[in-house]
Amino acid sequence: MASKRDARKRIAIITSALGAGGAEQVIAQLASHWSGQGYCVEIVAFDRPDDPVFHDLPEHVVLHRLGVAGAMRRVMALRMVLARQRPELVISFLTKINLIAALACLGTNIPLICSERNNPERQGAHPIWNLALRAAYRRAGVIVCQTDAVRRCFDNSLRDRLVTIPNPVPALERRPAANSRGRICAVGRLTHQKGFDVLLQAFAMIAPRHPDWTLDVWGDGPERDRLAARIEALDLQTRAHLRGLSTHPRSWMSGADIFVLSSRYEGFPNALAEAMAAGLPVAATDCEFGPADMIESGRSGLLVPQEDSAALAEAMDALIADRELCERLGQGAHRAMERFRSERVLAMWDAVLASVTPPRIDCSHVPWPGLT
Repeated sequence: MASKRDARKRIAIITSALGAGGAEQVIAQLASHWSGQGYCVEIVAFDRPDDPVFHDLPEHVVLHRLGVAGAMRRVMALRMVLARQRPELVISFLTKINLIAALACLGTNIPLICSERNNPERQGAHPIWNLALRAAYRRAGVIVCQTDAVRRCFDNSLRDRLVTIPNPVPALERRPAANSRGRICAVGRLTHQKGFDVLLQAFAMIAPRHPDWTLDVWGDGPERDRLAARIEALDLQTRAHLRGLSTHPRSWMSGADIFVLSSRYEGFPNALAEAMAAGLPVAATDCEFGPADMIESGRSGLLVPQEDSAALAEAMDALIADRELCERLGQGAHRAMERFRSERVLAMWDAVLASVTPPRIDCSHVPWPGLT
């Protein structure tokens, strides 16, 4: 006998994987929040079932880990999951996943929310992909942006469905002043986007003046070997370290005295927000998008031009040299993150959810083109 269908409203969250990224951290918070409100939350990811899950998820969240690569194979695999699970709402995260989710929802009456998590202008997608994405976004009832500035990346025809919701920043205890200082910390996937090559060059400029200071870069990615070679070329082998993935969320904060964001572009950098929430003094590039929405330079951190290693070196030098400045900026950073606290941001997601979630209906009769 078939099991009785869960009477709770079902939300399907679609993402590429469940690793250590910022989107995954937001998904974990949303899953926990909505599960606590009585929704049946299901997460569909395209990574392998045996891949690690970095962020904690509630036990009763249902995971569908499809282990599928290739855009059209992912579309068909997702359509099969949606046909079987029949959610009342689909929420997709990340640019390419938004296209896949929109295509998978074609021919159904399932409301779709797409969440853009990066800078669409800087991701280097093929023109055909961008054209398809612009068309697919018309399937979405709501498109969630992380900052108001990113709205310029969307066609005028989509402006009426854009909603700005920043990332939720969990409440973190103020980080007490360290007795011994000497560690600069940076966090992110090791890609060209994150600008760690610029950071290494900047650190090399000031390292001789501050022999007791080291640089830790946390994360993994395709540029690891290139960055390791750069560390050797700059003769920083004992001073700059590629630490890999942290053992658990925010463990990279342990022992850090200064946080640096060197990105060429962003959406809304979670690591920067978490460092600020913990009261770390921060220096960040004024890249599009995110840092300028979070930092008032001179009050809650230091902003410098992107891809300017000399300016970044000057900012780090100022933080190393001036303990009073660090304390003042750390306190300002902690206060600045109050407006991004999880409870406030999750309430914004609740409002979007209420605007698009229909009353429960029996959608077992809905045709699913291409499926048997």
